[in-house]
Amino acid sequence: MSVSLHSVSPHSASPHSAPLDEPTAPASVSPGAATSLLDAYRPATDRFVATPHRTLLGRGTAAVVPDDSRPPAVRVRETLDGLRRPGAAAPVVVGALPFAPDGPTALAVPDRVHWAPPLREDPLVALPVPHDDDRPDWRVAEVPSPERYGAAVAAAVARMRAGEFDKVVLARSLELTSGRAPDLPAMLRRLARRDPSGYTFAVPSGPGRTLIGASPELLVARQGGRLTANPLAGSAPRSEDLAEDVRRAVALLESEKDLHEHAVVVAAVREALAPFCTTLQVPERPTLVRTAAMWHLSTTVTGELADPDAATALDLASALHPTPAVCGTPTDLARQVIAESEPFDRGAYTGMVGWQDADGDGEWVVTIRCAEAEGTTLRLFAGAGVVAASTPEAETAETAAKFRTFLHAVGASL
Repeated sequence: MSVSLHSVSPHSASPHSAPLDEPTAPASVSPGAATSLLDAYRPATDRFVATPHRTLLGRGTAAVVPDDSRPPAVRVRETLDGLRRPGAAAPVVVGALPFAPDGPTALAVPDRVHWAPPLREDPLVALPVPHDDDRPDWRVAEVPSPERYGAAVAAAVARMRAGEFDKVVLARSLELTSGRAPDLPAMLRRLARRDPSGYTFAVPSGPGRTLIGASPELLVARQGGRLTANPLAGSAPRSEDLAEDVRRAVALLESEKDLHEHAVVVAAVREALAPFCTTLQVPERPTLVRTAAMWHLSTTVTGELADPDAATALDLASALHPTPAVCGTPTDLARQVIAESEPFDRGAYTGMVGWQDADGDGEWVVTIRCAEAEGTTLRLFAGAGVVAASTPEAETAETAAKFRTFLHAVGASL
């Protein structure tokens, strides 16, 4: 298939020039503009990010953001400022940051950035990905085992009931191995087409590694003096039976456990963003968002920045990260419990992935519903928020449901 790519300045008539809460599709762009970028993605050299507001494909590498002890937002700002050229489009950084504050970042400025309207507005996204009869024969290992994961949840619940802390997010992983490397472009297309209204990404995460996924959760976006955050916390698996699916959605909206878990996260987001804002709007009650696999409690937070020049999108994201939705509360103690309970390094999982331009505008997404590909191995991750009312059985079932997004894309099952 021949694909024509068009480089568009994010400051001309492109999706980038519109408010972040309004979907955009320039009239001059024909159907297929977004899916052409999706179909053109190639691993190792490309960086792909699709959001409900725009689709981005970065090709090549003009510069790598240095990985040192300075705050990531400072390093990104310095790198982008050094690449500004009079009369040229503002340079853009794309990539991922890890869960651990001292972990390695994977941020770079592409040689060329191609923009298109959002995938959800491209009618061609409804076309199915051709069936692959030659998918890898995956061997699946659960790390930790469901029994060990359940025991870790029970131990955390006991400590919370004793008053040690309020919440912790505990994750488990699946290690998928095969005799050959997975087809990452086909995997990305399946992820994007299953949830075209979400946040789909594929970026290099290290030498020979690719971070790929479809997250439902916006950490923060900035457009000029305006910010938007969309914390999710409290989840329930979808059902293929319509009546049961509706029942689960209603039950989630009425669940005291999930509403409490969500309120903790929203309070942390409000506290982190308030110092940057002259006004901050936080709805009193959450609404529901859905993916192909899950229902989530959702709150959309919006605000006006007091000084946009002092707060780039990544400054705001760094102030928020990690939220209680991916770590817990209090943060330092939750990190300690995670380190003691999880028999793996999270790496980029529950970090953030996205883009930012030299003017400070951008979108950063919570890195969930994802996997890291390396050679013939895929490492999948899923977590659940554990509070005093949690049970090992429910949290194990929640992580299993969250794995479904990626297992569907790779043709594997538990």
